[in-house]
Amino acid sequence: MSATTIFCDFDGPIADVSERYYATYRQGLAWVQALATAQGDNLTVRYLSKSQFWTFKQNRVPDRQIAHWSGLEGHHIDSFLSQVSRIVNHATLLDHDQVQVQAREGLDILHQCGVRVVLVTLRPPNQVMRFLDQHDLGWAISDLYGMPEVEAAYQNQASHKIERLQAAIATQQRQGYDLSQSWMIGDTEADIMAGQTLGLDTVAVTCGIRSNTYLQGFRPTHLIPNLWTACQMLQRRSTLNRHRL
Repeated sequence: MSATTIFCDFDGPIADVSERYYATYRQGLAWVQALATAQGDNLTVRYLSKSQFWTFKQNRVPDRQIAHWSGLEGHHIDSFLSQVSRIVNHATLLDHDQVQVQAREGLDILHQCGVRVVLVTLRPPNQVMRFLDQHDLGWAISDLYGMPEVEAAYQNQASHKIERLQAAIATQQRQGYDLSQSWMIGDTEADIMAGQTLGLDTVAVTCGIRSNTYLQGFRPTHLIPNLWTACQMLQRRSTLNRHRL
């Protein structure tokens, strides 16, 4: 089959998770402070602004360091990190996720060009489908490869992403799709490493959880602001190729 297939991460290119991660951070701090108060500890937390918090996350500052800068020490940091891991994928926090700016318009470009979008994510598929249904984006996705572990998306291990992308590629090839022009689009080093490992051109978007400067170090094929820009680039290529035929 000649239709172009694009492999794409979910969090970052399509879903903006910044509000959820910040809400999780604040709830984690509030929980630790309440616990300390109940135990008679004198603990004063300092809430970073969302801009400060997200800048640290984008530049890969460890969560332990973020907790320290928020006023936590020792076992309070351990308690905070455990609580964040427990609650980050809770349904009430998942509702903070939003559609990334202009992602819908970008997906519409791909749809009009006949490009298949295959999601490769470390989120459980049911979470992704719920988001797509809530935001009326199911039409844009041709296939989905996720992870069963609820906590996997927060850890974002490169080895997990490589395994998921490998499975996606193998299945698409068995189904007869031509992947010679495929890309891997994502917002983390795990996405870039997965695409590079499996021989795909890589498109790193800087609207997600990694900064432009950080992503440059992994040498993606393209480094661009968002999915919409990537889709425009693909549309131009598709148009040029048609003119050459």
